[in-house]
Formats: sequence, C-alpha cells, structure tokens
Amino acid sequence: MYIYGDMPDIIQTNPKILGGMPVLKGTRIPIARIVALFVQGYTIKDFKRNYPYLNITRKDIADIFSYYSHLAIQ
Repeated sequence: MYIYGDMPDIIQTNPKILGGMPVLKGTRIPIARIVALFVQGYTIKDFKRNYPYLNITRKDIADIFSYYSHLAIQ
C-alpha cells in the first residue's frame, strides 16, 4: 500500500519520459492510463492480454490507485 511520500516500486518519474509524468516502471504507460482503463472495466486478465510484457498484480493496481488518489488531491 502506498504511504504518502514514498513512490511505489511499480511507478517511476523521469523528466525525459513523458515530461516527468508518473509511468509504469520500464514503460511509457502513464499511470493515469492504467487508472482510466481499470475504471472502464479492465481486469488483470485484460491487462495481461493487451500488455503481455507487463507483470501487473492486484497489489500493483492497489498501489497505483492509492498513489494516483494522492496526486489528485494535491
């Protein structure tokens, strides 16, 4: 679970990747995209089918949502 101030391992920011937008580590996929897809009904199976190179877990999704909710509040 995300604790304010610590970025989950699944997320990275780099000014050279999408202008520093938080992305899934090792990709150019913004976490906002993951949140949007999940809200639209994507499941872990859908992520694995459409992004086979991702090894995303339920814990990762929970960390992403927790991190993203803190960003939205700021």
